Amino acid sequence: MRYAILTFVSFFAAAAFAAELPSFKDGLFAYPGILEQTDGGRRVVVDYNEMRDINGRDIEPERRVKRNYVSPKPKGAEKDVALDTVAGRVTFVATGRQQDASMIVVYLHGKGGDRRQGQNDNRFGGNFNRIRNLMLLSGGVYVTPDFADFGDKGAGQVKAILSTVMAASPGAPVYVACGSMGGFICHRLAADPEFGGKLSGMLLLGSFPDPEFQKSTFFKAKRPLFIGHGSRDKSSPVDQMEAFYASIRQNAPSYPVWLHRFETGAHGTPIRMTDWRLALNLMGQAN
Repeated sequence: MRYAILTFVSFFAAAAFAAELPSFKDGLFAYPGILEQTDGGRRVVVDYNEMRDINGRDIEPERRVKRNYVSPKPKGAEKDVALDTVAGRVTFVATGRQQDASMIVVYLHGKGGDRRQGQNDNRFGGNFNRIRNLMLLSGGVYVTPDFADFGDKGAGQVKAILSTVMAASPGAPVYVACGSMGGFICHRLAADPEFGGKLSGMLLLGSFPDPEFQKSTFFKAKRPLFIGHGSRDKSSPVDQMEAFYASIRQNAPSYPVWLHRFETGAHGTPIRMTDWRLALNLMGQAN
């Protein structure tokens, strides 16, 4: 399917209106082009090109981004934490303010990842370095946990970490981003009677739908949902996420949900390409 490239003006107007987060290398991380917008800008097809957005962005493709995309400052504000909790001993990395943070962003890795993945400055085009810097600049904290599995045990460990982090920064908005299979935990948190309504927003990045989502505590509380997905994702077909998004829009037209589809992108593309500042500002405006 071919699309005409559309103007950025209407797409970015809503985000500019609610600029909760300060700028950090916005020109480098802005979407390279918009192929299509529908639903008043809620569904966006982003122009993605592997030769430009991987080979042209990285010194070593998929291993080391060019230096101008990153800043070393987060290293000085990074701490490896181990806690004994009701869910057992848990470990996570926190970058930013661990007390009285202005906001909390948690990234849950997929299969084969660990707590270090989401703190890696050089992989995924420097996009994790950007969220680390955004949290530093805004007085927030960025947390990446380890967990035992993608089932109940892992979800319990993540809940224990969330409880600790939230207690240290009472009242701070909490956004949970889940990459790939991390979505199993995201959906468990959304359905949880205790945590579902406490979350301020959720990001599904190259993840999958939950057929019971519209019954969840998160959904009933009208918490914002951001979906980023590659059109050539072989692990989680984009048609499933398109149907998930369409079902929400049909059954709850006013519900705050966005779908950013990266055309020709693969499974890991949303982790590399999602504009963190844009996504968090959109969700912050909706709360």
